[in-house]
Amino acid sequence: MADYVVDLPPMPAKPKTPSAELNNDSAPKTSKNNSSATHEAAPGVFRRIAVIVYDAFLLFAVLFVATLIPAFFLSPESFVANPANNSVVHELDIPLQGWLYRAYLVVLIIIFYGWFWRKSGQTLGMQAWRIKLESLSGDKPSWTQCIIRVLIAGVSLAAGGLGYWWIWIDKDSRSWHDRASNTVLRSIPKDKKKA
Repeated sequence: MADYVVDLPPMPAKPKTPSAELNNDSAPKTSKNNSSATHEAAPGVFRRIAVIVYDAFLLFAVLFVATLIPAFFLSPESFVANPANNSVVHELDIPLQGWLYRAYLVVLIIIFYGWFWRKSGQTLGMQAWRIKLESLSGDKPSWTQCIIRVLIAGVSLAAGGLGYWWIWIDKDSRSWHDRASNTVLRSIPKDKKKA
């Protein structure tokens, strides 16, 4: 029998996009580069503050209702007029004070932001100002990241906003809570209207 030799063309080179299975270290970098094609630079301090103010109105309404519900059950007499002097008591009773009440409000704030961030990466204020929250890998943030972000954002505000002003000196324009939670805020470009 004769031996036949077949010349095959060389194999094409593998594409340079690393898979998550082969190279986990470069996943955040490639996701960052891929997302930069659809996103603009990181939003500035004043856009972030505008988002905070916008969301604060909605959050205030949520916390107001969340305070009224337990207050109604714990001290319903506070919600009725006193027939003797026809006035309404404007102070809540002691059960709605102290560390337990504060912890209740913090949990509600975490749920408020976490629900929006886990659902679409945007609160209503972030939608209005075209800002989106992502993990460094480009995915939606996890609940752990959301919790860390809310808690450190509180520290950032309590320090006179220093955690927010930090983006002016940070090389990646990331705040304290961005860094602590391994998340990043990205600007979303305006949709180009078709003529």
